[in-house]
Amino acid sequence: MDKSFEPAPIESKWYARWEQHGYFKPSGTGQPYCIMLPPPNVTGTLHMGHAFQHTIMDTLIRYHRMRGYDTLWQLGTDHAGIATEMVVTRQLAAEGKSRNDFTREQFVERIWQWKAQSGDTIGRQMRRLGVSGDWSRERFTMDEGLSRAVVETFVRLYEEGLIYRGQRLVNWDPVLKTAISDLEVVNEEEDGKLWSIAYPLADGSGQLVVATTRPETMLGDVAVMVHPQDERYAHLVGKRVRLPLADREIPIIADDYVDRDFGTGVVKVTPAHDFNDYAVGQRHPLPLLNIFTDDARINDAAPAKYRGLDRYEARKAILADLAAAGLLVEEKKHKLMVPRGDRTGQVIEPYLTWQWFVKMDGLAERGLELVENGSVRFVPENWVSTYRHWLANIQDWCISRQLWWGHRIPAWYDEAGNVYVARSEEEALAQAAARHGGQRPTLRREEDVLETWFSSALWSHSTLGWPEPAAMAKYGFERYLPSSVLVTGFDIIFFWVARMIMMTDHFTGRVPFRDVYITGLVRDKDGQKMSKSKGNILDPIDLIDGIDLESLVAKRTSGLMQPQMAKKIEAATRREFPDGIPAFGADALRFTFASLATHGRDIKFDLDRCGGYRNFCNKLWNAARFVLMNCADFALPPPAGEGGRRAQGGVVPAAVTEAERWILARLARTLTEVHAQFVAYRFDLVAQALYEFTWNEFCDWFLELAKPALNGTDRAAADSTRHTLLYALETLLRALHPLIPFVTEEIWQEVAPKLGIAGDTVMLQPYPEAGAIAADASAEAEIQWLKAVLTGIRRIRGEMNITPGRAIPLLFAGGSADDHLRAAKFAPQIGFLGRIETQRWLDDREAEPASAVAIVGELRVLIPLAGLIDVGAERARLDKEIRRVEAEIAKCNGKLGNANFVQNAPAAVVEQEQRRLADFTAALAGLREQAARLAAL
Repeated sequence: MDKSFEPAPIESKWYARWEQHGYFKPSGTGQPYCIMLPPPNVTGTLHMGHAFQHTIMDTLIRYHRMRGYDTLWQLGTDHAGIATEMVVTRQLAAEGKSRNDFTREQFVERIWQWKAQSGDTIGRQMRRLGVSGDWSRERFTMDEGLSRAVVETFVRLYEEGLIYRGQRLVNWDPVLKTAISDLEVVNEEEDGKLWSIAYPLADGSGQLVVATTRPETMLGDVAVMVHPQDERYAHLVGKRVRLPLADREIPIIADDYVDRDFGTGVVKVTPAHDFNDYAVGQRHPLPLLNIFTDDARINDAAPAKYRGLDRYEARKAILADLAAAGLLVEEKKHKLMVPRGDRTGQVIEPYLTWQWFVKMDGLAERGLELVENGSVRFVPENWVSTYRHWLANIQDWCISRQLWWGHRIPAWYDEAGNVYVARSEEEALAQAAARHGGQRPTLRREEDVLETWFSSALWSHSTLGWPEPAAMAKYGFERYLPSSVLVTGFDIIFFWVARMIMMTDHFTGRVPFRDVYITGLVRDKDGQKMSKSKGNILDPIDLIDGIDLESLVAKRTSGLMQPQMAKKIEAATRREFPDGIPAFGADALRFTFASLATHGRDIKFDLDRCGGYRNFCNKLWNAARFVLMNCADFALPPPAGEGGRRAQGGVVPAAVTEAERWILARLARTLTEVHAQFVAYRFDLVAQALYEFTWNEFCDWFLELAKPALNGTDRAAADSTRHTLLYALETLLRALHPLIPFVTEEIWQEVAPKLGIAGDTVMLQPYPEAGAIAADASAEAEIQWLKAVLTGIRRIRGEMNITPGRAIPLLFAGGSADDHLRAAKFAPQIGFLGRIETQRWLDDREAEPASAVAIVGELRVLIPLAGLIDVGAERARLDKEIRRVEAEIAKCNGKLGNANFVQNAPAAVVEQEQRRLADFTAALAGLREQAARLAAL
């Protein structure tokens, strides 16, 4: 093994070898274990949320593969209609062209060309992370087979009366000119205004004052509304007002929706331009008057003066005309939630248009039943309440989009507007001929495509070949459906998880997955959402490979149109990363993600954690080098009748020494904990258990405790210790492999031959089980005592500034009979590891010399200080250090005692200052105790 751990060459070598040998493919034997990858957009790159979830999925797949399961990780990508069209549209704009310069067929062909060239970026990045999915089965939502599944689903739902075409209010992006889903709408509070407008009563007896944030939509008003219990207006309900600027009278109605304390308690009702007003209109019932075109201009349903104006130009004109007419009562500042499209940034319009919908009430009822009866389980369980709330308040699903890229809706129209939904145009023509007495009329294909979530809802069964029997047999439909677990974020429980449950059950009679593991959202170290505008986005590939400052600045500011924003992000980047981002490697990044995978909603990602786990990988590497160097001449005798190699796991050592029995017992306990936490989806506790065993027990203690045996004269103890070192290390490598696959594979290739273990890769070795190792509580107690004694000696050395290499005397006082036995048993280890020149017990009549003392139960461990230290110099050093720490405590108290600091500083900064105060306070107590001890000399 090389002297230093370098991740890059190890990662590139092993991933290529794994994929080349087909290790990621299902074995076809054992109990099936399947995970369906939530398909990332083909336009995308690997962001931190992807990397986090992919790490969790890969950890589960590798763990179950090693446990003998027939594992399938179904990979694939989503065509992402809107996002993909926007990418290609921007490319065309750079060439001085637009979508309108192409026919639909030409534009779609251009998108396919782009996908072939650049659409697999995220796949390459997933490989860098170590994803062990079956790339040979990778699917795309617009593959031929998946497209057939989409058509079949649409036709069957239509034939069952569950799909219909209707005129409804939808989220409309006036730039893209398409309906979009709620998930693609970002609602954020912005500064706006509230205008109060007088609506004259039709009988001339007075007026009602209406407050609105969108005066331009008043041209589409069909009523004004008050609360039915509002005594101020009860006598006016049923009367009419004259709509300002339009020659129309509209009624005054009463509805519980009105907030009597908002404004004047009177609101306008515009059902074609507000979702809440639409619901009011359905209850009363009121007409739907759309006054916008598809690009948010005033249409011909409004007064002629305003026609053709952009919505905000119309607002200015309407306000001016209201003021001129004396009807603009008040204008004041107002905070309001503004919906914007996540792709274009434009304000979204509630827009009345013809769309295709899926009836959801019956499907949702069944989807809820499957979760309530335990057929599908949410982890953590609290997400069931979110799922229940969404399904209980579900609306019919708008599935059509006004795009060119996507699954075109399988519907055709004749000249009379009759619709024919069919699997092919020929089938549609046959339907039309039957309607027209045998004549085959000319048909026009539906222009709209299906929204991306429609095909994604079929992902669990369409990727397994449904509805084609031959494809289902090929892809293992019977074997892998239901899949074992879905790993996804809470933000798409409704948009994707619920719809998959409903659709898979409806068409296959099966649930799509048994468990749904809901992950938190990856945020920055201060808990802020990662976004380009904040300049806090981290690219997981940059964390793996490292990136210099100038490249990082260029990357973060590229594409920003606003110079001020670019300067702000550049300054923040230079402040946070003055030396760029170092290369941590894939294993360190993966272990960081696992360690953060709690059951909480938010995951605070801190680069310091990544650096710590890079050190962890390095610690494991150095420990392996120590073991291999000390076992260079060791070879486990081959077993009889097995061709000289063991199929799996190696032989459990006989364990001659107490230290060996202890490390094996601790290893067994760790494995028991790891298995339990895997079952509970507590990856943070899996990582914690393996980290603590590796760093604290194996590396820090067992490697040290092994040295006396390795350097001693007892050949049996030395050979047994070498066997245990190799066995514990090889077992640990298998246990760590699902989390950190690259470094464990590299080391395992060196260690396994020493134990005569057969196999080409650690990933196909069995995951270690605690049952193979004998527990030994007595050994744990014995070594715990030895660790306490050695820890006390080392603490005294550190506190008293006694150099580690200097041999010192050691005295024991007090103690029980067990302490006497243990002191005798472990005298060689204490002498070797503690650098002790002499060790003896004080008798009952002997006075204790001036000593530094460590307490271990009833035992007093004494280090006489005479001749070891310059007491005066040490007192002076301690006094100086005490003054320094007291000054730091005063600074912390000054900040935390300042109300402005506590209230205005970021919470993370306040928490850091509180931690500093606690650390300094603890340090001061130790220093004062040490000073008191010296004062007694």
